[in-house]
Amino acid sequence: MGTKWNSTNYPGVRYREHKTRKHGIKPNQYFAIRYQKDGKRKEEGVGWASEGWTPSKVALKLAELKSAATTGEGESRLSEARAKVEAEKQQEQARQEQAEKDNMSLSTYFDEIYYPAISQEKKAKTAITEEQLFRIWIKPIMGDKPMKDISTFDLERLKKTMLDAGRAPRSVEYTLTTLGQVFRHAERLDYFQGDIPTTKVKKPKFDNKRVRFLSHDEAHHLLENLQKKSNETYEIALLSLHCGLRAGEVFSLTWKDVDLDHGLITLLDTKSSKTRTVSMTADVQSFFMAKKTGGKQDLVFPDKKHGGIRKQISKTFPRTVTEAGLNDGIEDRRQRVTFHTLRHTFASWLVMNGISLYDVKELLGHATLTMTERYAHLAPDRNKKAAATMEKVFQKNDESDEQDRTKAYEELESGQAIDLKEAMNEW
Repeated sequence: MGTKWNSTNYPGVRYREHKTRKHGIKPNQYFAIRYQKDGKRKEEGVGWASEGWTPSKVALKLAELKSAATTGEGESRLSEARAKVEAEKQQEQARQEQAEKDNMSLSTYFDEIYYPAISQEKKAKTAITEEQLFRIWIKPIMGDKPMKDISTFDLERLKKTMLDAGRAPRSVEYTLTTLGQVFRHAERLDYFQGDIPTTKVKKPKFDNKRVRFLSHDEAHHLLENLQKKSNETYEIALLSLHCGLRAGEVFSLTWKDVDLDHGLITLLDTKSSKTRTVSMTADVQSFFMAKKTGGKQDLVFPDKKHGGIRKQISKTFPRTVTEAGLNDGIEDRRQRVTFHTLRHTFASWLVMNGISLYDVKELLGHATLTMTERYAHLAPDRNKKAAATMEKVFQKNDESDEQDRTKAYEELESGQAIDLKEAMNEW
């Protein structure tokens, strides 16, 4: 672009020509304006002739700026006007982007934003479960709707559909919880504004706590049959029954966690995020000593196919439970025997043999004592002791009442009682 400025027929308007670039048959011209502001000379570039600027249009723009400077209304500098236009442009772009966010369907948000995020943040099993719940139950009912249009009515339909299909109340609750997490995630990223609908829906009531525990004979026969079918499944079951380990804790156990010299097992990164140590029984210590020891970082019970951490208990366990008839005729899932029943049995036997709830809490690795209190009713003679104590209390009261009645009669006979009705009320 040339460096020489050329004047025009309009005061304050000038231009210079580009050395090579043409506009029509003439060199392309770049226009600028000059004016006084706050006692100082200002100069601002306006634009090219190829952009539609002419000397008359530039002069008109200069007149508008001078008028704004005089009246105080509007922008008195070209840069201010450009900034305003840019701000309006950005605001409009933001409005369009927000409109796109507001109108994004629940399914699109889940598939493109939520699920990719939780796949990195949550455990793989948790992410897969949420995806399945969304795809099977949530998506068919409200997947095509924008999140802002989803109401409590939609959620009530979801509840009814799942319950009518025979889904457990716990599954319904988990599905609603998953949906609530999607909304909260969208809220953090400004894809949703307003009240989260799941907070206004009453979750179905249920008691999901398992109450079944094995008798000594049932446990003995189950372990005996497991050992015949799979020694490794037997060892995993024995660990849960004798030491109260969760399946995941058994699967994550490495040889560095097993202290055979002292008969201890150290459990790291448990469900409650606490490290705990449990003692081995003689049977547990015996099978560990007979087992081929690996390196410190090696898993005690690695997945046979992949060599990593197991994902689930062997099918040998439920098959053996079925063959033993432990679940025959039992429909209530709280009464059915599962692998977790072994841990539940461990805790139940301890309480029944006088071990305090606090000690059981520590052995189980519960985060709070409230979780362990479910076993309180199994404490030995707990109800009998309570009944005996109350009986003593009532006997004591009866004796006191008899003494009061005798005293009242004596006072009546001696004339000390002022009012018979008042004396009778003392009984």
